[in-house]
Amino acid sequence: MKRILVPTDFSTRAENALKVAAQIARKNNCEIHLLHMLEIPSQMNDAITGGAAIPEIMLFLQKAKETMQFIKEKNYLKELTVIDFIQLEKASHGILSFINKEEIDLVVMGSNGVSGIEELILGSNTEKVVRLSPAPVIVIKEEINNFNPENIVFASDFSEEIRKPFQKILDFANSFDAKLNLVTVCTPNSFKTTAIANKIAKKFISEFEIKNYSFNIYNDVNIEKGIIHFAKDINADLISLCTHGRTGLSHFFTGSISEDLANHASKPLLVLKI
Repeated sequence: MKRILVPTDFSTRAENALKVAAQIARKNNCEIHLLHMLEIPSQMNDAITGGAAIPEIMLFLQKAKETMQFIKEKNYLKELTVIDFIQLEKASHGILSFINKEEIDLVVMGSNGVSGIEELILGSNTEKVVRLSPAPVIVIKEEINNFNPENIVFASDFSEEIRKPFQKILDFANSFDAKLNLVTVCTPNSFKTTAIANKIAKKFISEFEIKNYSFNIYNDVNIEKGIIHFAKDINADLISLCTHGRTGLSHFFTGSISEDLANHASKPLLVLKI
């Protein structure tokens, strides 16, 4: 791991993410790429592409540069390599293109989360990045002064398609000498007998070198609640899982849970795209 991306809108939640990124960077000798997406009205954007220098845009840019410099001087970033970027682009699209262009290894983002009808209509930049990022994404909901996950949940059905992203989760857990609590959540709609769940997990686990782990079967009314309740029961520091990256209506009808967890779980969430 060499490059950590932290998108920032200069909010408290973005700073919470940056503080965590700083701790990960310090432990793994990484550089931080701090990215601010300056979203401007379409008429201003047309002026830029036409070569016009609009005073308002120059003012926004200057203010963003000043704020970036102020952030880079924070004590918790001392002795770290922090490279700042300001781009005139829509947030989620710009973040995703930046991840590919700069070969980002990990994204750390802040999120307050929304619920109900707002979630369906508005969505969030965090949700879109979680769903589509080729790099692992850590979602931070609250300030964490000492990010040192010792107890990590990985929720999965342990199918073959999980093997590649799981290795990244395993590498992340090993970097913190953390215990991996593997869990399959059984619900009325996705029931497996204990014997079948154990057989699937045993075969999956045998293909990896896992130093410190447990395997668990947890019953709940749905997968999202099962993951959250299990993580609470074992006092987990971080929840990790994989997403198919479904978009649009299919995302809501097929019940992809990583975005729901990004919005509703208070614990840090590590998501990898399958």
